[in-house]
Amino acid sequence: MTSVSLYKQDGSKNGTVDLNETIFNIEPNEDVVFDTVVMQRASQRQGTNGSKSRGQVSGGGKKPWRQKGTGRARQGSIRSPQWVGGGVVFGPTSRSYSYHLPKKVTRLAVKSVLSEKVANGDLIVVDSIEFDKPKTKEFAELLKNIDAATKTLVVLEDDNENAIRSARNIDNVQVINGKSVNTLDVLNSKKVVITKAALSQVEEVLA
Repeated sequence: MTSVSLYKQDGSKNGTVDLNETIFNIEPNEDVVFDTVVMQRASQRQGTNGSKSRGQVSGGGKKPWRQKGTGRARQGSIRSPQWVGGGVVFGPTSRSYSYHLPKKVTRLAVKSVLSEKVANGDLIVVDSIEFDKPKTKEFAELLKNIDAATKTLVVLEDDNENAIRSARNIDNVQVINGKSVNTLDVLNSKKVVITKAALSQVEEVLA
């Protein structure tokens, strides 16, 4: 059985907690992790670049000169691609770069990166993180006490609004809920701090 230390909110140890071995103790699949990261990064692209084609450029409704007898090349519009201010041929157009991988693939990728965090001792489980109101200083003190003060991913249960607001102004700290754990966020963090309630959500989603 895979287990890690369990911490209280004040940073002191409170025994251990058992982890689901099918999620937190598998052999990492680097190929699946790579494919998932590429997919997530592609989905984050805005794809808002674009240019106007001949049919989208305004103006140019009138033929600039008659077809024959001028000695010049025939032209149908001053908005043709060869004219200054004309449309662009084969230019970039707005598009979505996002695509999807099968759920089994993305879940395997998340399990792989979580298993690696556990193997490296970078997954920290906290009994609970609760505040009666937003308290950034106390949240930062908690991260310092459990040695997770830099580039940390904090995974909280749903509706823990005070904890979320306490952490959002701390540098290098990202907060997500248990159902939103993903490969890219886990990889981009040095430490993953997760509450017991959020841990149950993660296991429920990935089991």
